[in-house]
Amino acid sequence: MKPNYYITSYCQIKKQTVSLNGNVVFHDDSEGFTDFIKSVYKAEQTKYPKFFKMDNLSKLAFLAADILLKNEALNTEIENNIALVFSNRASSLDTDRLHQEAIQDKSNYFPSPAVFVYTLPNICLGEISIKYKLFSENSFFIFDGLNADLLATYTNSLLDLNKAEQVLCGWVDFDENHYEAFLYLVSKNGKIKHNKKHIKTLYNT
Repeated sequence: MKPNYYITSYCQIKKQTVSLNGNVVFHDDSEGFTDFIKSVYKAEQTKYPKFFKMDNLSKLAFLAADILLKNEALNTEIENNIALVFSNRASSLDTDRLHQEAIQDKSNYFPSPAVFVYTLPNICLGEISIKYKLFSENSFFIFDGLNADLLATYTNSLLDLNKAEQVLCGWVDFDENHYEAFLYLVSKNGKIKHNKKHIKTLYNT
């Protein structure tokens, strides 16, 4: 008989609002993502200078993970066996556009390495892994929308195979000024059973 796994905490960022476990922890009226995400960074007293060099997708994913993992009182001084399973709709499209603009003018050809490095969606996984010393499995999937069935199956499989002690997974999407993050942590203990139904319920809350 397979063991049960549970959602221990979850974080959402969308519509100028940050919530943790269903409770609003930050909100402001900034219309643009840049101003909003800087306000979240300051309000959360996040101290990570490299944050300001990240692309928008990485900033979104990083802060959602940071808020959730800080709540778990994770020790960042030691290696943590937490796998990452992320997904979105637009891949790294927002950064890809910036890169394309930098190379399409043949007379002013100057592709920026600072932009090019973020033209893969899984780079945001690396940013989180560096901050929290995560050296377990990580994957980034592209879907039309949140695929709760795959997230549940894939994550539970990682835990069944002892590939990780916990899994941080969910949906992080950024395209122009549309942004949405929904991350949750899965472990062997908790109250909310990790399955397709509960993932969808929390996502739509």
